Amino acid sequence: CWWLSAALWGAGAGICDAERTNTAGCGGGRSRYRPDWASLDARPLPAWYDRAKVGVFVHWGVFSVPAWGSEWFWWHWQGQHDAACERFVRRRFPPGTSYAEFAPHFTAYDFQPRQWAQLFQRAGARYVVLTTKHHEGFTNWGSPVSWNWNSVDTGPHRDLVGELGEALRESNLRYGLYYSLMEWFNPLYLADKQNDFKTQSFVLKKMMPELYDLVLKYKPDLIWSDGDWEAPDCYWNSTSFLAWLYNDSPVKDTVVVNDRWGRGCSCHHGGFYNCADKYRPGSLPEHKWEMCSSLDSHSWGYRSNMNLAEVMDEMSMIEELVQTVSLGGNYLLNVGPTKEGVIVPIFQERLLALGRWLDTNGEAIYETQPWRVQMENTTDTVWYTSKGPVVFAIFLLWPRDSVLCLSSPIPSPGTQVTLLGFAGTLQWQQHPGKGMLITLPYMLPSPLPPQSGWAVKLEGVE
Repeated sequence: CWWLSAALWGAGAGICDAERTNTAGCGGGRSRYRPDWASLDARPLPAWYDRAKVGVFVHWGVFSVPAWGSEWFWWHWQGQHDAACERFVRRRFPPGTSYAEFAPHFTAYDFQPRQWAQLFQRAGARYVVLTTKHHEGFTNWGSPVSWNWNSVDTGPHRDLVGELGEALRESNLRYGLYYSLMEWFNPLYLADKQNDFKTQSFVLKKMMPELYDLVLKYKPDLIWSDGDWEAPDCYWNSTSFLAWLYNDSPVKDTVVVNDRWGRGCSCHHGGFYNCADKYRPGSLPEHKWEMCSSLDSHSWGYRSNMNLAEVMDEMSMIEELVQTVSLGGNYLLNVGPTKEGVIVPIFQERLLALGRWLDTNGEAIYETQPWRVQMENTTDTVWYTSKGPVVFAIFLLWPRDSVLCLSSPIPSPGTQVTLLGFAGTLQWQQHPGKGMLITLPYMLPSPLPPQSGWAVKLEGVE
Protein backbone atom coordinates (compact mmCIF):
# COMPACT_ATOMS: atom_id res chain seq x y z
CA CYS A 1 0.00 0.00 0.00
CA TRP A 2 2.71 2.48 0.88
CA TRP A 3 4.39 1.90 -2.48
CA LEU A 4 1.16 2.90 -4.18
CA SER A 5 0.68 5.83 -1.82
CA ALA A 6 4.20 7.05 -2.45
CA ALA A 7 3.71 6.85 -6.19
CA LEU A 8 0.40 8.67 -5.98
CA TRP A 9 1.77 11.45 -3.80
CA GLY A 10 4.80 11.77 -6.05
CA ALA A 11 2.83 11.78 -9.30
CA GLY A 12 2.97 15.08 -11.09
CA ALA A 13 5.39 16.59 -8.59
CA GLY A 14 8.48 16.46 -10.78
CA ILE A 15 8.13 20.15 -11.56
CA CYS A 16 8.41 22.32 -8.48
CA ASP A 17 5.36 24.45 -9.18
CA ALA A 18 3.11 21.38 -9.33
CA GLU A 19 2.88 21.05 -5.55
CA ARG A 20 2.52 24.74 -4.88
CA THR A 21 -0.48 25.09 -7.15
CA ASN A 22 -2.23 22.00 -5.79
CA THR A 23 -5.11 23.26 -3.66
CA ALA A 24 -7.19 20.10 -3.35
CA GLY A 25 -9.45 21.00 -0.49
CA CYS A 26 -11.97 19.44 1.83
CA GLY A 27 -13.25 15.94 2.17
CA GLY A 28 -14.95 13.80 4.75
CA GLY A 29 -16.30 15.38 7.90
CA ARG A 30 -13.43 17.74 8.66
CA SER A 31 -11.28 20.15 6.75
CA ARG A 32 -8.33 18.43 5.11
CA TYR A 33 -4.84 19.87 4.90
CA ARG A 34 -3.71 20.80 1.41
CA PRO A 35 -0.19 19.99 0.19
CA ASP A 36 0.97 23.60 0.49
CA TRP A 37 2.71 25.44 3.30
CA ALA A 38 -0.12 27.89 3.97
CA SER A 39 -2.41 25.00 4.87
CA LEU A 40 0.16 22.75 6.58
CA ASP A 41 1.64 25.52 8.72
CA ALA A 42 -1.85 26.28 10.08
CA ARG A 43 -2.09 22.85 11.74
CA PRO A 44 -2.06 23.18 15.54
CA LEU A 45 0.90 21.47 17.16
CA PRO A 46 -0.25 18.42 19.16
CA ALA A 47 -0.20 19.47 22.81
CA TRP A 48 1.95 16.59 24.10
CA TYR A 49 5.07 18.03 22.52
CA ASP A 50 5.08 21.41 24.27
CA ARG A 51 4.22 19.77 27.58
CA ALA A 52 7.10 17.28 27.30
CA LYS A 53 9.96 19.85 27.28
CA VAL A 54 12.80 17.29 27.56
CA GLY A 55 13.95 14.66 25.07
CA VAL A 56 16.97 12.47 24.35
CA PHE A 57 18.49 12.29 20.86
CA VAL A 58 20.39 9.12 19.79
CA HIS A 59 22.83 9.13 16.86
CA TRP A 60 23.69 5.54 15.98
CA GLY A 61 24.77 3.93 12.73
CA VAL A 62 27.68 2.56 10.73
CA PHE A 63 29.55 5.78 11.57
CA SER A 64 29.78 4.32 15.11
CA VAL A 65 32.31 1.77 13.75
CA PRO A 66 35.19 4.07 12.75
CA ALA A 67 33.99 6.24 15.68
CA TRP A 68 36.38 8.99 14.72
CA GLY A 69 35.88 12.65 13.91
CA SER A 70 32.08 12.62 13.81
CA GLU A 71 29.07 10.94 12.24
CA TRP A 72 30.12 12.74 9.00
CA PHE A 73 33.19 10.48 8.78
CA TRP A 74 32.31 8.96 5.36
CA TRP A 75 31.82 12.36 3.77
CA HIS A 76 34.98 13.80 5.26
CA TRP A 77 36.94 10.72 4.16
CA GLN A 78 35.64 10.07 0.66
CA GLY A 79 33.61 13.16 -0.15
CA GLN A 80 36.15 15.78 0.90
CA HIS A 81 39.26 13.54 1.00
CA ASP A 82 40.22 15.03 4.32
CA ALA A 83 43.89 14.22 4.96
CA ALA A 84 43.38 13.39 8.65
CA CYS A 85 40.58 10.94 7.83
CA GLU A 86 42.62 9.28 5.08
CA ARG A 87 45.56 8.94 7.47
CA PHE A 88 43.27 7.44 10.13
CA VAL A 89 41.99 4.78 7.71
CA ARG A 90 45.49 3.92 6.47
CA ARG A 91 46.67 3.39 10.05
CA ARG A 92 43.68 1.43 11.34
CA PHE A 93 42.36 -0.61 8.39
CA PRO A 94 43.72 -2.78 5.56
CA PRO A 95 44.55 -1.16 2.21
CA GLY A 96 41.53 -0.70 -0.04
CA THR A 97 39.01 -0.71 2.82
CA SER A 98 35.63 0.67 1.79
CA TYR A 99 33.01 2.27 4.05
CA ALA A 100 30.62 -0.61 3.33
CA GLU A 101 33.09 -2.97 5.03
CA PHE A 102 32.42 -1.21 8.35
CA ALA A 103 28.79 -2.40 8.38
CA PRO A 104 29.41 -5.99 9.60
CA HIS A 105 31.26 -4.50 12.59
CA PHE A 106 28.17 -2.51 13.60
CA THR A 107 27.14 -5.42 15.80
CA ALA A 108 24.87 -3.96 18.52
CA TYR A 109 25.97 -7.00 20.59
CA ASP A 110 25.35 -5.17 23.86
CA PHE A 111 22.22 -3.27 22.84
CA GLN A 112 19.60 -3.67 25.57
CA PRO A 113 16.64 -1.51 24.52
CA ARG A 114 14.86 -1.78 27.89
CA GLN A 115 18.00 -0.58 29.67
CA TRP A 116 18.17 2.38 27.31
CA ALA A 117 14.51 3.17 27.94
CA GLN A 118 15.00 3.00 31.72
CA LEU A 119 18.05 5.28 31.48
CA PHE A 120 16.20 7.84 29.38
CA GLN A 121 13.24 7.74 31.73
CA ARG A 122 15.52 8.30 34.74
CA ALA A 123 17.10 11.19 32.84
CA GLY A 124 13.73 12.94 32.88
CA ALA A 125 13.13 12.59 29.14
CA ARG A 126 9.53 12.52 27.93
CA TYR A 127 10.46 11.60 24.35
CA VAL A 128 13.36 9.96 22.51
CA VAL A 129 14.49 10.50 18.91
CA LEU A 130 16.56 7.78 17.17
CA THR A 131 18.44 8.07 13.89
CA THR A 132 16.64 5.62 11.60
CA LYS A 133 18.93 6.64 8.73
CA HIS A 134 21.69 9.24 8.66
CA HIS A 135 23.28 10.74 5.52
CA GLU A 136 25.25 7.52 4.98
CA GLY A 137 21.98 5.84 3.91
CA PHE A 138 22.25 2.83 6.22
CA THR A 139 18.85 2.11 7.78
CA ASN A 140 18.39 0.89 11.35
CA TRP A 141 15.41 -1.20 10.30
CA GLY A 142 14.83 -3.66 7.47
CA SER A 143 14.01 -1.10 4.78
CA PRO A 144 12.67 -2.94 1.71
CA VAL A 145 14.42 -0.42 -0.57
CA SER A 146 17.85 -0.45 1.09
CA TRP A 147 18.99 -3.94 0.13
CA ASN A 148 21.95 -5.21 2.17
CA TRP A 149 22.48 -1.72 3.60
CA ASN A 150 20.26 -2.06 6.64
CA SER A 151 20.51 -3.44 10.18
CA VAL A 152 18.50 -6.59 9.42
CA ASP A 153 20.48 -7.76 6.37
CA THR A 154 23.92 -6.96 7.82
CA GLY A 155 25.62 -5.80 11.02
CA PRO A 156 23.31 -6.44 14.00
CA HIS A 157 20.75 -8.48 12.00
CA ARG A 158 18.15 -6.79 14.21
CA ASP A 159 15.33 -4.29 13.79
CA LEU A 160 16.86 -1.59 15.97
CA VAL A 161 14.08 0.93 15.29
CA GLY A 162 11.38 -1.56 16.26
CA GLU A 163 13.12 -2.91 19.35
CA LEU A 164 13.79 0.53 20.83
CA GLY A 165 10.26 1.70 20.03
CA GLU A 166 8.73 -1.23 21.86
CA ALA A 167 10.89 -0.62 24.94
CA LEU A 168 10.20 3.12 25.01
CA ARG A 169 6.46 2.62 24.83
CA GLU A 170 6.63 0.11 27.69
CA SER A 171 8.22 2.96 29.68
CA ASN A 172 5.53 5.43 28.53
CA LEU A 173 7.99 7.54 26.51
CA ARG A 174 7.08 9.14 23.18
CA TYR A 175 9.06 7.90 20.17
CA GLY A 176 10.57 10.12 17.51
CA LEU A 177 12.25 8.99 14.31
CA TYR A 178 15.11 11.00 12.79
CA TYR A 179 15.33 10.49 9.03
CA SER A 180 17.83 12.02 6.60
CA LEU A 181 16.15 12.83 3.31
CA MET A 182 19.41 12.80 1.35
CA GLU A 183 22.19 10.22 1.07
CA TRP A 184 25.70 11.37 0.25
CA PHE A 185 26.66 8.63 -2.19
CA ASN A 186 23.39 7.08 -3.37
CA PRO A 187 23.63 6.89 -7.20
CA LEU A 188 19.94 7.80 -7.60
CA TYR A 189 20.38 10.89 -5.48
CA LEU A 190 23.59 11.89 -7.25
CA ALA A 191 21.84 11.53 -10.64
CA ASP A 192 18.98 13.77 -9.50
CA LYS A 193 21.51 16.26 -8.17
CA GLN A 194 23.32 16.21 -11.51
CA ASN A 195 19.98 17.07 -13.14
CA ASP A 196 19.56 20.09 -10.83
CA PHE A 197 16.85 18.14 -8.97
CA LYS A 198 14.50 18.29 -11.95
CA THR A 199 14.22 14.46 -11.77
CA GLN A 200 13.02 12.57 -8.71
CA SER A 201 14.26 9.00 -9.08
CA PHE A 202 15.73 8.96 -5.58
CA VAL A 203 12.61 10.46 -3.98
CA LEU A 204 10.16 8.06 -5.64
CA LYS A 205 12.25 4.88 -5.43
CA LYS A 206 14.04 5.31 -2.10
CA MET A 207 13.17 8.22 0.15
CA MET A 208 9.40 8.38 -0.04
CA PRO A 209 8.85 4.59 0.24
CA GLU A 210 11.03 4.60 3.37
CA LEU A 211 9.16 7.47 5.01
CA TYR A 212 5.81 5.76 4.38
CA ASP A 213 7.22 2.46 5.67
CA LEU A 214 8.46 4.09 8.88
CA VAL A 215 5.13 5.78 9.59
CA LEU A 216 2.97 2.74 8.83
CA LYS A 217 5.24 0.24 10.59
CA TYR A 218 6.28 2.15 13.73
CA LYS A 219 3.60 4.86 14.11
CA PRO A 220 6.00 7.50 15.44
CA ASP A 221 5.00 10.40 17.65
CA LEU A 222 7.57 12.63 15.96
CA ILE A 223 9.40 12.77 12.63
CA TRP A 224 12.70 14.63 12.83
CA SER A 225 13.66 15.35 9.22
CA ASP A 226 17.20 16.32 8.18
CA GLY A 227 19.48 16.30 5.14
CA ASP A 228 17.15 18.58 3.19
CA TRP A 229 19.32 21.60 2.47
CA GLU A 230 20.59 20.84 -1.03
CA ALA A 231 17.20 20.75 -2.76
CA PRO A 232 13.88 22.63 -2.56
CA ASP A 233 10.92 21.11 -0.76
CA CYS A 234 9.17 20.39 -4.08
CA TYR A 235 11.98 17.97 -5.02
CA TRP A 236 11.47 16.06 -1.76
CA ASN A 237 7.65 16.06 -2.19
CA SER A 238 7.58 17.34 1.38
CA THR A 239 4.19 19.05 1.33
CA SER A 240 2.51 16.03 -0.27
CA PHE A 241 3.96 13.71 2.34
CA LEU A 242 2.97 16.01 5.19
CA ALA A 243 -0.57 16.36 3.84
CA TRP A 244 -0.89 12.56 3.87
CA LEU A 245 0.69 12.43 7.34
CA TYR A 246 -1.78 15.00 8.74
CA ASN A 247 -4.88 13.76 6.87
CA ASP A 248 -4.72 10.00 6.46
CA SER A 249 -1.81 8.43 8.35
CA PRO A 250 -2.36 6.32 11.48
CA VAL A 251 -0.70 9.09 13.54
CA LYS A 252 -2.49 12.04 11.94
CA ASP A 253 -3.77 13.49 15.22
CA THR A 254 -0.65 13.04 17.37
CA VAL A 255 2.42 13.26 15.14
CA VAL A 256 4.78 16.23 15.38
CA VAL A 257 7.38 17.22 12.77
CA ASN A 258 10.26 19.69 12.62
CA ASP A 259 11.17 22.25 9.96
CA ARG A 260 13.82 20.57 7.76
CA TRP A 261 11.80 19.78 4.65
CA GLY A 262 13.75 21.55 1.91
CA ARG A 263 16.12 24.40 1.20
CA GLY A 264 14.77 27.55 2.85
CA CYS A 265 12.20 25.75 5.02
CA SER A 266 14.19 25.78 8.24
CA CYS A 267 12.80 28.33 10.72
CA HIS A 268 9.90 29.06 8.33
CA HIS A 269 7.78 25.97 7.69
CA GLY A 270 6.82 22.71 9.39
CA GLY A 271 5.76 21.89 12.94
CA PHE A 272 8.24 23.05 15.58
CA TYR A 273 11.37 24.89 14.44
CA ASN A 274 14.96 23.67 14.90
CA CYS A 275 16.38 26.51 12.78
CA ALA A 276 19.96 25.20 13.25
CA ASP A 277 21.83 22.70 15.38
CA LYS A 278 22.32 24.07 18.90
CA TYR A 279 20.07 27.02 18.04
CA ARG A 280 19.72 29.66 20.77
CA PRO A 281 17.35 32.57 20.13
CA GLY A 282 18.18 35.81 21.90
CA SER A 283 14.57 36.52 22.81
CA LEU A 284 11.21 34.74 23.01
CA PRO A 285 10.33 33.34 19.54
CA GLU A 286 6.74 33.52 18.33
CA HIS A 287 6.82 29.90 17.13
CA LYS A 288 7.40 26.70 19.11
CA TRP A 289 11.02 25.61 18.78
CA GLU A 290 13.52 23.02 19.94
CA MET A 291 17.18 23.20 20.85
CA CYS A 292 19.12 20.06 20.00
CA SER A 293 22.44 19.78 21.78
CA SER A 294 25.03 17.05 22.25
CA LEU A 295 26.87 15.84 25.35
CA ASP A 296 29.96 15.43 23.15
CA SER A 297 30.70 18.99 22.07
CA HIS A 298 32.54 17.80 18.93
CA SER A 299 30.20 15.14 17.56
CA TRP A 300 26.70 13.68 17.55
CA GLY A 301 27.92 10.13 16.89
CA TYR A 302 30.21 8.25 19.28
CA ARG A 303 33.96 9.02 19.12
CA SER A 304 36.45 6.61 20.64
CA ASN A 305 38.97 9.45 21.11
CA MET A 306 36.60 11.75 23.02
CA ASN A 307 38.10 13.20 26.20
CA LEU A 308 36.46 14.51 29.36
CA ALA A 309 37.04 18.20 28.59
CA GLU A 310 34.91 17.78 25.45
CA VAL A 311 31.91 16.43 27.36
CA MET A 312 29.31 18.93 28.54
CA ASP A 313 29.37 19.34 32.31
CA GLU A 314 26.31 19.28 34.55
CA MET A 315 26.13 23.06 34.95
CA SER A 316 26.23 23.71 31.19
CA MET A 317 23.56 21.08 30.58
CA ILE A 318 21.18 22.57 33.15
CA GLU A 319 21.84 26.10 31.91
CA GLU A 320 20.91 25.06 28.36
CA LEU A 321 17.75 23.33 29.57
CA VAL A 322 16.60 26.26 31.72
CA GLN A 323 17.29 28.95 29.12
CA THR A 324 15.61 26.90 26.41
CA VAL A 325 12.42 26.22 28.38
CA SER A 326 12.22 29.83 29.63
CA LEU A 327 12.20 30.95 26.00
CA GLY A 328 9.44 28.49 25.10
CA GLY A 329 11.61 25.75 23.62
CA ASN A 330 12.08 22.01 24.08
CA TYR A 331 15.50 20.59 24.95
CA LEU A 332 16.72 17.55 22.98
CA LEU A 333 20.01 16.25 24.42
CA ASN A 334 22.08 13.85 22.30
CA VAL A 335 24.14 10.77 23.11
CA GLY A 336 26.05 8.61 20.65
CA PRO A 337 26.20 4.89 21.55
CA THR A 338 29.12 2.64 20.59
CA LYS A 339 28.93 0.19 17.70
CA GLU A 340 28.08 -2.51 20.27
CA GLY A 341 25.15 -0.48 21.58
CA VAL A 342 26.69 0.80 24.82
CA ILE A 343 25.93 4.28 26.12
CA VAL A 344 29.28 5.01 27.73
CA PRO A 345 29.33 5.64 31.51
CA ILE A 346 30.17 9.36 31.25
CA PHE A 347 27.04 9.89 29.13
CA GLN A 348 24.98 7.82 31.56
CA GLU A 349 26.32 9.89 34.46
CA ARG A 350 25.36 13.15 32.76
CA LEU A 351 21.88 11.91 31.88
CA LEU A 352 21.29 10.69 35.43
CA ALA A 353 22.50 14.05 36.82
CA LEU A 354 19.95 15.79 34.62
CA GLY A 355 17.29 13.39 35.89
CA ARG A 356 18.16 14.09 39.53
CA TRP A 357 17.88 17.81 38.92
CA LEU A 358 14.51 17.34 37.24
CA ASP A 359 13.30 15.11 40.10
CA THR A 360 13.59 18.18 42.32
CA ASN A 361 12.89 21.00 39.86
CA GLY A 362 10.73 19.39 37.19
CA GLU A 363 7.67 21.32 38.39
CA ALA A 364 9.36 24.46 37.02
CA ILE A 365 10.05 22.79 33.65
CA TYR A 366 7.39 20.30 32.51
CA GLU A 367 4.10 21.65 31.17
CA THR A 368 5.19 25.24 31.80
CA GLN A 369 4.80 28.32 29.63
CA PRO A 370 7.07 31.34 29.16
CA TRP A 371 6.25 34.12 31.63
CA ARG A 372 5.80 37.79 30.69
CA VAL A 373 9.50 38.20 31.52
CA GLN A 374 11.91 35.43 30.53
CA MET A 375 15.02 36.57 32.40
CA GLU A 376 16.05 39.24 34.88
CA ASN A 377 17.19 42.40 33.13
CA THR A 378 20.26 42.67 35.32
CA THR A 379 21.55 39.12 35.03
CA ASP A 380 21.47 36.02 32.86
CA THR A 381 21.49 33.75 35.88
CA VAL A 382 17.77 34.06 36.72
CA TRP A 383 15.19 32.70 34.27
CA TYR A 384 11.42 32.48 34.57
CA THR A 385 8.73 29.96 33.66
CA SER A 386 5.05 29.89 34.60
CA LYS A 387 2.18 27.48 35.09
CA GLY A 388 -1.18 29.22 35.27
CA PRO A 389 -0.91 31.91 38.00
CA VAL A 390 2.24 30.35 39.48
CA VAL A 391 5.64 31.78 38.52
CA PHE A 392 8.96 29.97 38.86
CA ALA A 393 12.26 31.83 39.13
CA ILE A 394 15.17 29.52 38.32
CA PHE A 395 18.53 30.86 39.46
CA LEU A 396 21.72 29.27 38.19
CA LEU A 397 24.11 30.72 40.79
CA TRP A 398 23.52 30.73 44.55
CA PRO A 399 23.74 34.32 45.81
CA ARG A 400 26.65 34.90 48.20
CA ASP A 401 24.56 36.34 51.01
CA SER A 402 21.76 33.79 50.40
CA VAL A 403 19.40 36.62 49.45
CA LEU A 404 17.84 36.33 46.01
CA CYS A 405 16.95 39.68 44.44
CA LEU A 406 14.15 39.53 41.84
CA SER A 407 13.16 42.79 40.16
CA SER A 408 10.46 41.47 37.80
CA PRO A 409 7.74 39.87 39.99
CA ILE A 410 5.26 42.27 41.65
CA PRO A 411 4.38 40.78 45.05
CA SER A 412 1.18 41.19 47.05
CA PRO A 413 0.54 40.81 50.79
CA GLY A 414 -0.55 37.20 50.16
CA THR A 415 2.53 36.19 48.16
CA GLN A 416 4.02 32.83 49.14
CA VAL A 417 7.52 31.71 48.23
CA THR A 418 8.89 28.16 48.38
CA LEU A 419 12.12 26.60 47.21
CA LEU A 420 11.57 23.38 45.25
CA GLY A 421 13.06 20.46 47.15
CA PHE A 422 13.02 22.37 50.46
CA ALA A 423 10.26 22.04 53.08
CA GLY A 424 8.46 25.14 54.31
CA THR A 425 8.01 28.68 53.01
CA LEU A 426 10.72 31.31 52.61
CA GLN A 427 10.81 34.79 54.07
CA TRP A 428 10.67 37.69 51.62
CA GLN A 429 10.37 41.43 51.66
CA GLN A 430 9.57 44.14 49.18
CA HIS A 431 12.64 45.44 47.37
CA PRO A 432 13.25 49.15 48.10
CA GLY A 433 13.14 49.79 44.36
CA LYS A 434 10.84 47.19 42.85
CA GLY A 435 10.45 43.44 43.03
CA MET A 436 11.34 41.35 46.04
CA LEU A 437 14.18 40.07 48.20
CA ILE A 438 13.94 36.39 49.13
CA THR A 439 15.90 34.92 52.03
CA LEU A 440 17.14 31.50 50.98
CA PRO A 441 17.98 28.61 53.33
CA TYR A 442 21.45 28.69 54.84
CA MET A 443 23.98 26.55 52.99
CA LEU A 444 27.01 25.13 54.79
CA PRO A 445 30.33 26.47 53.49
CA SER A 446 32.01 24.12 51.07
CA PRO A 447 35.25 24.24 49.06
CA LEU A 448 33.29 22.82 46.12
CA PRO A 449 30.90 24.95 44.07
CA PRO A 450 27.26 24.03 44.79
CA GLN A 451 25.08 22.30 42.24
CA SER A 452 23.76 24.40 39.40
CA GLY A 453 20.21 25.62 39.35
CA TRP A 454 17.48 26.02 41.95
CA ALA A 455 13.88 27.08 41.50
CA VAL A 456 11.70 29.23 43.74
CA LYS A 457 7.96 28.95 43.33
CA LEU A 458 6.13 32.26 43.56
CA GLU A 459 2.41 32.26 44.28
CA GLY A 460 0.41 35.45 44.38
CA VAL A 461 2.70 37.61 42.23
CA GLU A 462 2.03 39.55 39.05
